[in-house]
Amino acid sequence: MKEADHLTDHTPLRLWPGVVLATLLVLSAYVLPRVNTEYGLLGFIGGLVAALLILLWWLLFSRARWYERIGALVLMAAAAFVQRYLAHPSIAGGAMGNLSYILVIPTMTVALVGWAWASRRLSAGPRLAAAFVAAALGCLPWMLLRTGGISGEGKSDFHFRWTQTPEQQLLAQASEEPAALPAAPIATVAAPVPTPGTAAPVLTASNRSADVAPAKSEPAAPPPIVKTKPAEWPGFRGPDRDDVVRGVRISTDWSQSPPAELWRRPVGPGWSSFAVNGDLIYTQEQRGGDEIVACYRKSTGAPVWRHRDATRFWESNGGAGPRGTPTLSNGRVYALGATGILNALDAVTGAVIWSRNAASDVHVNIPMWGISSSPLIVGDTVVVATGGKLAGYDVATGNPRWSGPGGGMSYSSPHLATIGGVTQVLFLGGPGAISVDPTTGKVLWQHQWEGGAIVQPALTADGDVLVNAISMNGGEGMRRLAVEHSGGTWTAHERWTSKGLKPYFNDFVVHKGYAYGFDGSILSCIDLADGERKWKGGRYGAGQLVLLDEQDLLLLVSEDGELALVSASPDGYKEIARAPALEGKTWNHPVVVRDVLLVRNDHEMAAFRLSLEGR
Repeated sequence: MKEADHLTDHTPLRLWPGVVLATLLVLSAYVLPRVNTEYGLLGFIGGLVAALLILLWWLLFSRARWYERIGALVLMAAAAFVQRYLAHPSIAGGAMGNLSYILVIPTMTVALVGWAWASRRLSAGPRLAAAFVAAALGCLPWMLLRTGGISGEGKSDFHFRWTQTPEQQLLAQASEEPAALPAAPIATVAAPVPTPGTAAPVLTASNRSADVAPAKSEPAAPPPIVKTKPAEWPGFRGPDRDDVVRGVRISTDWSQSPPAELWRRPVGPGWSSFAVNGDLIYTQEQRGGDEIVACYRKSTGAPVWRHRDATRFWESNGGAGPRGTPTLSNGRVYALGATGILNALDAVTGAVIWSRNAASDVHVNIPMWGISSSPLIVGDTVVVATGGKLAGYDVATGNPRWSGPGGGMSYSSPHLATIGGVTQVLFLGGPGAISVDPTTGKVLWQHQWEGGAIVQPALTADGDVLVNAISMNGGEGMRRLAVEHSGGTWTAHERWTSKGLKPYFNDFVVHKGYAYGFDGSILSCIDLADGERKWKGGRYGAGQLVLLDEQDLLLLVSEDGELALVSASPDGYKEIARAPALEGKTWNHPVVVRDVLLVRNDHEMAAFRLSLEGR
């Protein structure tokens, strides 16, 4: 009776601000993005702001008893902490371990308002029990879901946690396996292999030390290198790593002659692109506990061979699998996996010629998003980057030649350039841009611009270097460097820095004095004379592109897997054609070889015939 009198005497809760804010939160965070996906980021931010305002309302203006105000917040914090350990690993580990908290705060605050309203006339005992129920309901949605990763704008790809991933569906199918590979001598076994019946090691962002001595076997003499004709598309971004397709002119009237699908097949996760030689294409993927270098037929998509290493890298944002692209040279395939395993394989059979663990060799930890570099062949040296540190290996034997320099965060690949008549390797790392002698690793010049990098540098027609840096917010901009060599001394100084094009992990191309690329999710063009933006238009998400230079034409694949043709002209943004290609998040670089377009993402790949101009 006394407790009932106490409830009657207490000032009623001021509920209406909480109800209004909770309604705005639901509309902003959960309804608006459904109506228009372009408002996803805005809705997310609006939801977090509304959640914080609800917490301020509850703490300062709700008129609740102080022990209830503080007690409710403590209960919410405890529930959020426990929820992180019950959520699916993709949510618990997302956003650098913060995704579960980011997701649960809005729903928990809505549950707080609902509890305050529904239990306002209950006595202390039932009201306390209702508080625990509300906290559980606020956490429940995120314990029932998993995420397939995030988009370039940070949007999560949610599924019920009991549904199979595309990789699990692929493994459950009766797969078409290529014929067994012939044995070949292995110069160095790069990574420990599980004994029969044990699982392959899984390396994640929270378990990524690579500074372990690799297992060794007695070296065997690898077969000699035989000079062969250069591959048509030898690896990452093409012959010059610039995404330029030369000597190809395609029909741009896709309403009359759209890209014709040649084949489509499932593929394991990974963000690898393709290397192409004749009718053979090469890529990297993950299948269960095995990281794979695979060879397929360009004409049919049929598998030719698969090389497997018993290791697995996974992180929540990008998912599982290798990030690099194989490199072809003189009948061999060189591939660097996400955990640092560097393989030299026979391009025809897939037989191992030599293997190293590059991350162990240079004593670096696997970076947060995995080792993403693609090997670069310069003469008789294989140059790789492992988490921001460069290393060179003998192309024939795999023996280490040099290591360093570098450091900090980098997901970029070594880049071959000739400046002032001197062959050098450019690399964008944590400290900025560096250039080294590919035969010795000696630093020729460097330019500081901290933050790290993902995309490749580029050269202007007159020999300047274009570099970029990234931050937690994405791309920081682009900078043009003048590199000079005089009296045995190299110098690199800034000509300009532009915010008109801010690449993040989507590479840009250079064409006739202009650069074209993605500024966030929107295509942008800047003038290389001064860095001024010429235009910005079209929303393609975190897509990728290639340049058909003879036609002043950009061929894009959007983040959603849609193809587009855009004019590579400074006069203004002009989209010429669109066509569907893939379903789902597509971060992989497209490849065009003669009249064949190759595209893939983390669960499927496809080939399309492009109608050539005049045919």
